[in-house]
Amino acid sequence: MARKLNRWDLLKKKQKGEKVVWITSYDFITAQLAEECGIDMILVGDSLGMCVYGYPGTLPVTMEQCIYHSEAVRRGAPNTFVIGDMPFGSYQTSVRDAVINAVRFHKEAAVDAVKLEGGKTVTGIVRAISQSGMLCMGHIGLTPQSSGVLGGFKAQGLTAESAEAVIEDARALHDAGAFSILVEAVPPEVTQIIKDELPIPIYSIGAGMHADGQLMIVSDLVGQFQAFTPKFVKKYGNVAGEIRNAISAYIKDVGESKFPADEHCYHMFAGELEKLRAKFRK
Repeated sequence: MARKLNRWDLLKKKQKGEKVVWITSYDFITAQLAEECGIDMILVGDSLGMCVYGYPGTLPVTMEQCIYHSEAVRRGAPNTFVIGDMPFGSYQTSVRDAVINAVRFHKEAAVDAVKLEGGKTVTGIVRAISQSGMLCMGHIGLTPQSSGVLGGFKAQGLTAESAEAVIEDARALHDAGAFSILVEAVPPEVTQIIKDELPIPIYSIGAGMHADGQLMIVSDLVGQFQAFTPKFVKKYGNVAGEIRNAISAYIKDVGESKFPADEHCYHMFAGELEKLRAKFRK
């Protein structure tokens, strides 16, 4: 079994030009399968709000939900680098609250790091978490928790001015002690500038191939989430179609008395059925 990666392994991969591959996961079985496949990292993302609970966005997600799912993922992938996603409200209220909630992730779910959204505005929080002895990943570009301020789920850095703002956010996070940064929905050219300028790993979700690694939401990757498909998603499976087919076939078999068949039933020991029948014939 492969050894779990640490921050220095991730840094060495960047220095060697080796891509890091990671996904989101929210449950034991998916995490277990991902580890068997050799995934580098798993993010227990607040996207579970949409992919698990059916919320319209990530804002309703709570710390309790994130920790609950992080615990399940850790049990499924004990030898994989796991990141807990700090949900909306868990770090915006104060630096103290942010550190307390980051500690909860580590103590209750045994994560290896936490991730939070924002650039210059969260540098004090990133610094405090890092100085408390925990790894903190930044997240810039399209930040779903701030989608209202951004005017919706829109790509960022499309103009020279906005691209420079994204780059400045990355610099600020690095200076604050972030051990890596996730860049979401920005042009590849912007991602490359950030990756080349900063010594820490820079990862992409919808930010092009120039990053040090790629993240995908597992529900998109396997074709399970159906509400919408972001431009940057490539579906590698059709789990939703397989589930529909299986349930439809089950409904049909039961309706036609084809299930359960004899091979799906338990049978009494020899002679016991006659004893039972004799008793109930009286």
